[in-house]
Amino acid sequence: MTDPTQALSFGTAAADYDRYRPRYPQAALRWALDGIDAPARLVDLAAGTGILARGLLALGHRVTAVEPAPGMRTHLTSVGSDVRALAGSAEAMPLPGGFADAVLTGQAYHWFDRPRAHAEIARVLRPGGVFAPLWNLRDDSCGWVVELSRIAEIGDTVEHLRQSVTDFGDLFTAPEWAEFTHATTLTPDELLGLVRTRSHYLTATPARRAEVDHQVRTLLHTHPDLADQQAITLPYTTLVARARRT
Repeated sequence: MTDPTQALSFGTAAADYDRYRPRYPQAALRWALDGIDAPARLVDLAAGTGILARGLLALGHRVTAVEPAPGMRTHLTSVGSDVRALAGSAEAMPLPGGFADAVLTGQAYHWFDRPRAHAEIARVLRPGGVFAPLWNLRDDSCGWVVELSRIAEIGDTVEHLRQSVTDFGDLFTAPEWAEFTHATTLTPDELLGLVRTRSHYLTATPARRAEVDHQVRTLLHTHPDLADQQAITLPYTTLVARARRT
């Protein structure tokens, strides 16, 4: 598990996180839940501001959100009144055994204490239920996106995740994988706002934050694909892993 200070840092920027972070394609959510008909009982684990939860609600499911950061939970309930939000973590969910048809988590699996989280997720799932982590990853085949990732200290890639996430413990089937491409359109200010929601930025010193701001603005003004552009297309790949509770 990585630094808990970084993991809990997002609550200080909950509104910006919800505004600038990308949504999940409906096709990715449907693939994650293949064989689970609506309305099913789902858990959005480490739910943040409810971006994933709202996507699941739109598919007709009942969603319980579990989130450790108070600031994120407060924002979640303010924008998603149909989501039940509980304080908890991947290692300790305040839910009974066999509660959920599926547990999903977006952008958060890397924060988990994996052995403890796997056991807890298995406890909360019914037999045959699904565990599905999802990641929205920038498409690094685009040159300026590679430079943005360097500036913002964003390291995750499709290849790295597929190689490092090999199983979810003995209580789950081997993970299946799928990828879905999509894009968001941002103004230059919104792109800077997106960078400011990263954990490395939120926990950085004021001097380091100013340096990152300067580098992003320089990229926006000098890169030939970005200069003078008021509508910037940021390409993403949504990576989904899916395993079933044995």
